[in-house]
Amino acid sequence: MEDFFNTDIFNKPFYNTELLPAVNIRDEEDHYELEMSAPGFKKGDFKITSEDGILTISAETSTEHKEEKKNYTRKEFSSSSFSRSFTLPDNIKEEHVKAQYEDGLLKIKLEKAAKSLAGKKEISID
Repeated sequence: MEDFFNTDIFNKPFYNTELLPAVNIRDEEDHYELEMSAPGFKKGDFKITSEDGILTISAETSTEHKEEKKNYTRKEFSSSSFSRSFTLPDNIKEEHVKAQYEDGLLKIKLEKAAKSLAGKKEISID
C-alpha cells in the first residue's frame, strides 16, 4: 500500500496550472518567423510588445453566459490568459516586427538587421 501513495501522481496537481501555447520558431535568411497556436482568442485579446530585446506576447479573454427561467438561474463564466517572453537576438529590427492572427494561429515576423536598435514598441496585429 505504501508504494501506491509514493507514486508521482500524488505529487502533482490534478490540473495543469501552466497552460502555455505551443510555439514554433523558424530561422529564415532575412527574418525569423514565430508561430504560436492560440485558438479561442480574438485578435483584440492579444498584446505584443518589444522592449530592450525582449518580445512579450500576452492575451486575455473571458466569457459569461447567464440563463434565467422560472425555477432556476444558471450562470457560467470562463477566462483564459497567458504571457510568454522571448529574448530577441541582437540582429532584430524591433521597429519592423509584424504580427498576424488568423484561425487560431498568431504569426510574428522578425526582420533581421546588422545591429540591434533598442527601444520600446507595441506591435499591432493585422
